[in-house]
Amino acid sequence: MKNKMKDALASGKTQIGTWITTASPDVTELIAGAGFDFLVFDMEHAPLSIETVQNLLQVSKGSGTTPLVRVAWNDQVMIKLALDIGAEGLVIPQVNTKEDAETAVRAMRYPPAGTRGIGPRRASDYYRSFKEYISSADKELLVALQIEHIDAVKNVDQIVGVQGVDVLFIGPADLSASMGLLGKHDHQSVQSAIGEVFKAALKRNVTIGIHTFDSDDAMKKMAMGARMVMISTDVGLLTKGCKDTLSGITRR
Repeated sequence: MKNKMKDALASGKTQIGTWITTASPDVTELIAGAGFDFLVFDMEHAPLSIETVQNLLQVSKGSGTTPLVRVAWNDQVMIKLALDIGAEGLVIPQVNTKEDAETAVRAMRYPPAGTRGIGPRRASDYYRSFKEYISSADKELLVALQIEHIDAVKNVDQIVGVQGVDVLFIGPADLSASMGLLGKHDHQSVQSAIGEVFKAALKRNVTIGIHTFDSDDAMKKMAMGARMVMISTDVGLLTKGCKDTLSGITRR
């Protein structure tokens, strides 16, 4: 197993991705071929089952886009299943303490370093590359922990120091909500908290990831130092395409 995205981040390159939230193979295939560096299949907020995500991973295979999965929770069983179907990394939500971070990293690693059960069904090409996979997975899988609560910001220096953490991924929406500023991710207090996460990650040379809402927002966050940048979602891109097309038409 070789993770192209992890190598790119390690060499200082920025990676641009989007969320996949619909169960449509056509949409995934189209977006996978559109030029994004990676896709994150969302099992936290989207109605995607493990079977559906596996089908979508199969559709995206060969596109050159790195497939990641956001699991619904920092749960060992959910993490194991997402890895076994072939995710090359995970985004794990609501990591608020050093202990949460350690739990996530251990769940993504085989013994003796971790607690992941051995059964990489599709990940090992249905066991045809079993030995190769289990010998490389711990090193190659991308570990992205979501910083999306004010408690995580307060504990960020401890979280970023956990060995095996590749990315601190900032969730502005949930972060603002945890600060009593629901829907106000541009608020000065929220932006200040985001700045604290940037500062801690850059100090440790850990990649900063963040969700952005459009290209201008993405460029701003990249200028701040973010290198795993999510722009919009599959639904958002479709909605914008419809809106932009209709805005140029005058009905008679």
